[in-house]
Amino acid sequence: MQQSMFNLRVPLPERGEVFLMNTLTDAQLIVTPDIAGLLDRLSDDPPSLAPERIDTETREALVTLTEHGFIVDSRETDRKALDKFFTDTREDTEQLRVTILTTLQCNFACDYCFQGDHGDYNKHADKMSMETSAQVAAWIDDRMRELNPKKLSITFFGGEPLINLPVLYDLAERAHRSTQQRGIQLVIGIITNGLLLSEDVVDRLLPYGLNYVKITLDGDRETHNRMRPLRGGQGTFDRIVDNVRHVAHKVRIAVGGNFDADSVESYPALLDFLKEQEFSDKLVKVAFKPIIREKQQPKGLIPLTVVNTDGKPLSGTCMTAAGSGGSSICDTCSFVDEQMSHLREETKKRGFPTVDGVHMGPCEIHKKHAYTIGPNGSLYACPGFTGEPTLSTGHIDDRKESWRMTAAERFEHLAAWHNCGDCAFIPVCAGGCSVASHTELGDMNTPTCHKPAFESALISLARDTASTC
Repeated sequence: MQQSMFNLRVPLPERGEVFLMNTLTDAQLIVTPDIAGLLDRLSDDPPSLAPERIDTETREALVTLTEHGFIVDSRETDRKALDKFFTDTREDTEQLRVTILTTLQCNFACDYCFQGDHGDYNKHADKMSMETSAQVAAWIDDRMRELNPKKLSITFFGGEPLINLPVLYDLAERAHRSTQQRGIQLVIGIITNGLLLSEDVVDRLLPYGLNYVKITLDGDRETHNRMRPLRGGQGTFDRIVDNVRHVAHKVRIAVGGNFDADSVESYPALLDFLKEQEFSDKLVKVAFKPIIREKQQPKGLIPLTVVNTDGKPLSGTCMTAAGSGGSSICDTCSFVDEQMSHLREETKKRGFPTVDGVHMGPCEIHKKHAYTIGPNGSLYACPGFTGEPTLSTGHIDDRKESWRMTAAERFEHLAAWHNCGDCAFIPVCAGGCSVASHTELGDMNTPTCHKPAFESALISLARDTASTC
């Protein structure tokens, strides 16, 4: 017997106890230092823990630790369990997840967005047609017939998905009709800048399974209006907040935000503002992420730590492999530094639900039955690769093209964590963001390491857990 490689611990000196976590089993225990010390004795002096040499209390503690995965037979046992974890994650059929880009067009002019590289902010970019919408619905129908999942999760994204409401409505209605016939739960989410969000939109979609809407506020009013203006330079903060005010009692609202060195100080003011709103108790999640710029890395922001190479600032975005800067709607990517940890604590201090910074993955790219569909029907492993058409893994019309098949094969064998050694965070990180690895390192199987961020979040999780016990 030996302790698992996935064990983590945080001393709780104010309680005279220790927080234990196993990232593979997600077991969390608060124990005495003596119990935590048993794990070390397994390595230092295993004969002293032979059954005939220990008392009943110690034996029971060892049984509990084993049942929760803190003690394993061998390192090989851990490795096999990890492989099974990723296989089960990849092959799971409980849920079919589809992200649909109704359009790549956008009505904003955010200077950090990859669409800014196109000058007109994709004003004339691809927009899904009603014909393609019908084909997408038929493709989803075929996948449900094959998998018979318990749940279909559809996320509408873009560009700005509400620019193409006819397609969004059409797909929602078709998915609802199909899932109703099959007895499958339908959950619909929208990721939008919020400018076109209205009661009419929400009322139209609620009967079809609309579950949440995520909007973005990049700091307080002044900062947001600078960071996320319309193409004509007009501010958008007040209109977005007013739109949220009119729908928050009808649908769950999540708030995200993208900060850099110049805007990060405005976020506490944003949190205070949100706390004062009548809809504050309706917000289901509030979470912020840093912007990483390639050419002018913001002072105070720490880029991803590149494994086995010289570090460079992150190029591109979490949502696309193209572009000179970026933000992220991908909740599984946590490019965190001290500012990120600070904002997470500030968010919790005001009573808003937020990510704990530890349970961050594996992301959808590691799930076989999670798809992203572009406006023209191209399939991708995750939204982050939609900026590179050559990385399309297929098409909804099932056309057979060698380059798409080659791309699909690459994603099928994605396993950056094989290069992460014995890191305890592998189950919740999987080697980092594949888009970042591809964009910055040229190899999506080369890990990018977030370990310091996970360690900081673990301490916060331990303290939060202790406070509820």
